[in-house]
Amino acid sequence: MVVPQSGLPERVTIYEVGPRDGLQNEKTLVNTEVKAEFVRRLLAAGLPIVEATSFVHPRWIPQLADAADLMGLLDAAGRDCPVLVPNERGLDRALELGVKKIAIFGSATDTFAKRNLNCTLEEQFAMFEPAVKRAREAELDVRAYVSMCFGDPWEGAVPVQQVVYVGKRLLDMGANQLSLGDTIGVGTPGHVTHLIESFLEAGVDVAQLAMHFHDTYGQALSNTFAALLGGVSTFDASAGGIGGCPFAESATGNLATEDLVWMLHGLGIQTGVDLGQVVATSSWMAEHLGRPSPSALVRALTRTS
Repeated sequence: MVVPQSGLPERVTIYEVGPRDGLQNEKTLVNTEVKAEFVRRLLAAGLPIVEATSFVHPRWIPQLADAADLMGLLDAAGRDCPVLVPNERGLDRALELGVKKIAIFGSATDTFAKRNLNCTLEEQFAMFEPAVKRAREAELDVRAYVSMCFGDPWEGAVPVQQVVYVGKRLLDMGANQLSLGDTIGVGTPGHVTHLIESFLEAGVDVAQLAMHFHDTYGQALSNTFAALLGGVSTFDASAGGIGGCPFAESATGNLATEDLVWMLHGLGIQTGVDLGQVVATSSWMAEHLGRPSPSALVRALTRTS
């Protein structure tokens, strides 16, 4: 039953991260042709943005070592799919392939910056700045992820103002959008509300914010609802709930795209996404991964009697 609630966005953009953030943490190495079909199926299901891959060195993310081959298979459709670039070398590869949208991946904490980026929290800005500058000069859209916004497995609770500081630095650098990540899934609705309000108080337009929740403690949908009440209308999700973070062992799967769509459609919020097609795609990918989908909705809709 659809029961709309006042005070929520009329439409939400789902930023699909399954092919990149989902597959990067899977033990199974997925065939490049299968990855390309995964992206095509997600696009056909009406997902407006599908992040295809990452141009990170294969030593760090071997699951995505075939990034260039994948983009070649996707051809024109792939050029509209965002890719993650860690630095100028990654940007060079993206530009060679005609990519129109990139993302950078920053950290809200010093420890995770050192483990994930091999630099300090402050040094990450110097690493990102030339890549962002060149990308904007080439008229590319630039998204900035900020990880560990709600908690860090090594540092514990992360001060909200520290997250705002990092986020504003990346926006001031030239990022179009800021994705705030609950990388280890410890956030709760009140924390989400406080973080959004703190960004607004710092002069950031809520339209620039996206939320990236993990469901480690079962809070992803509750946190999404809190963010909706705060005016956020872009949410990251992964088809089937696959993925996590290879540099943080406590980071389990992402918010499942199907679970998110079910809730949004139940609230009368438009997404443009065909839920049945996403469920079918996630079930198909689960077969290739050799394990059941983590998504509660996929399990419910595909359960046999």
